[in-house]
Amino acid sequence: MERLYRRQIVRQPLEEVFAFFERPENLERITPPELGFEILTPSPIPMERGALIDYRVRLAGIPFRWTTYIARYEPPHMFVDVQLRGPYAFWHHTHRFSPIDEHATIIEDEVLYLLPFGPLGKIAHRIWIKRQLERIFDYRAKVIVALFGSPDP
Repeated sequence: MERLYRRQIVRQPLEEVFAFFERPENLERITPPELGFEILTPSPIPMERGALIDYRVRLAGIPFRWTTYIARYEPPHMFVDVQLRGPYAFWHHTHRFSPIDEHATIIEDEVLYLLPFGPLGKIAHRIWIKRQLERIFDYRAKVIVALFGSPDP
């Protein structure tokens, strides 16, 4: 099992930050354009436990259909999406939101994932997948700062 963890502080209230992230339609805004991310589930998509969200994404130029299931939904502090269909053998993404004060929020992402194909998947992870995921989350962090501001004025 592999793990990706990111923590980011933004200068906006918890409720505003959570409201942005609980709208699946906003995933397009925080995903690098080269991934060709497209939500297939008709809008509006109600965020709730049990919700299914279908989308398409290109990884290494290969299109994948991805279906996630919202396994936990605890507004405004957390939600968890789990891949039901997609490129990973296992994908479990926990999104946590914690107030620092009334004007700032901590955003935490923890992704537990496993690639298919056993030893070949481990090799692919070392030479490509890990860096690809880090680039995706780096892009996401930059967009989040542009949307919500950094913690330093």
